[in-house]
Amino acid sequence: MILVTGATGFVGQALCAELSRRQMNYRPVSRMLRPGFVAIGAMDGAVDWSEALAGVETVMHLAARVHVMNESAADPLAAFRAVNVDATANLARQAASAGVRRFIFLSSIKVNGEATAAGKPFRASDTPNPDDAYGRSKLEAEQALLAIGAETGMEVVIIRPPLVYGPGVKANFASLMKLSARPFPWPFGAVRNRRSLVYVGNLVDFMLLCARHPLAGNRVFLISDGEDLSIGQLISKLSLAKGKKALMLPVPPALLEGLAAILGRKAAAQRLLGSLQVDISETRESTGWSPPYSVEEGLAATVAADTTSAR
Repeated sequence: MILVTGATGFVGQALCAELSRRQMNYRPVSRMLRPGFVAIGAMDGAVDWSEALAGVETVMHLAARVHVMNESAADPLAAFRAVNVDATANLARQAASAGVRRFIFLSSIKVNGEATAAGKPFRASDTPNPDDAYGRSKLEAEQALLAIGAETGMEVVIIRPPLVYGPGVKANFASLMKLSARPFPWPFGAVRNRRSLVYVGNLVDFMLLCARHPLAGNRVFLISDGEDLSIGQLISKLSLAKGKKALMLPVPPALLEGLAAILGRKAAAQRLLGSLQVDISETRESTGWSPPYSVEEGLAATVAADTTSAR
């Protein structure tokens, strides 16, 4: 039996769909009452997980307070810690006591940092360098899990994905996807940044591999599609998936960065123009895993789902 927390979220829904497709026995968890789910109420350090954990061998912990662009909490770090650290550690301790064999934790590449230099992708062995409250909370959760695993013998698997996309994706990626069909020229023809992404189907496939692979226990893995894109390439591929062709103008990146600074949008410019690459060679070598879906296949599925939902 596999316990899935965060089962109603973007990744959780994809994971549960794949578990059903593979006819694997799982138990989805929700904060609210839903047919077929175990309801646990508020996600905090006081939840009683005994009913949910009965007969469970593997926990896939996806539930989290996610990174938000417009933070409203008076103390963001405390808010992130309550869900991402305290609730995670509470679940892990109870899971170990209940005899759970393996605990798979969906962390974030933000544990490594926000950006990479040219030719220096993040690796799992790098010293963590989170830059915001969300990233720090994920790092603290990882540290708590590894300590609990060392103390109890429960195997812990930590997965740090970069930006995850796929059918149903929200936020900035959804906005970019809609804009990619517009017939105006883009100023990214001279931008040579590199960003790693991971299609939700590839992420789910790797999570399920980690549930059974004998060498996955007590490891930290970085994950991606295995093909890094510039912002121009990403927009071009999204446009192509919509049957369009994007026009890219070769505007110097320094000019774009200067304009963003004047407009007070430096952070937004960093997300568009900066690089964030991950090296998945160790993930491939240690588990034998390769992404089952290409970037083109992932983007096509994402665009197709968005087109269908818009009808």
